[in-house]
Amino acid sequence: MTDEGDFRVGDVLSVACPFTVTTVEQGITWDHVSVRWPWWEIDSSNEFAHWNGIVALGVGSDGSVESEAEPELFRADPPPEQLKAGDVCRVGVPPTVVHVTVVDHHDPPLETAWLPRPTQTVTVLRRGLSYREFPDGSHLDGSGYTIHPGDGIPFTFELLMRPYASLQVGDEVADIAGRAWRFDGPWDWTAFDEEPAGEGPAWPLVLLTRAGTPCSVEDAEAVAASTARGSHQETVRDWMALTEASPTP
Repeated sequence: MTDEGDFRVGDVLSVACPFTVTTVEQGITWDHVSVRWPWWEIDSSNEFAHWNGIVALGVGSDGSVESEAEPELFRADPPPEQLKAGDVCRVGVPPTVVHVTVVDHHDPPLETAWLPRPTQTVTVLRRGLSYREFPDGSHLDGSGYTIHPGDGIPFTFELLMRPYASLQVGDEVADIAGRAWRFDGPWDWTAFDEEPAGEGPAWPLVLLTRAGTPCSVEDAEAVAASTARGSHQETVRDWMALTEASPTP
């Protein structure tokens, strides 16, 4: 998977960014370390937003780069408690397991105060964190950390697991129990019989339609082969073992 790869909700990734030399700006506060960002350029043509080239990274209670609302992926080397304004340090992301909660595409690119402008936003949660949204809009364990693949930061992504890789959003399938389902994501299944989803579709699956039209033989064979062994619940368990998280809100 490249820095501008095909991301899907439910993907389990290992994300990393090479540690790069920069300088500490404005010293260290109780909750932030501010550094000269080594990857973006200032967008001097933007009349509505201005950026000074500095990024503040949250600092956790243990001195690591951290934030309660959006757990920080970037790390400082040396660690923040050893740094002061003017010091040279390195910032980067050690290989970190995350799972994707939201994927957004931007056409035209997002208007930011830096360049290059993002064309994609991928929201992720680190291993051990689950996405929860309550009726009042509040969240448990944070709503996620946003990454803009292709925005100049040299992220690398390794795909560890893609549940239901052979299916596409909107696919209609029949399971071995005779129930018809619509697939809107690995944890978002709708049974056409309007009965409770229960434990999800029973494998193997038969692809009925794709993009609202009868599926091709090749697509049908791919879905049948990928669900010939295992089960929906086994897929959930494998995903949870990798992410240490709950798959559903």
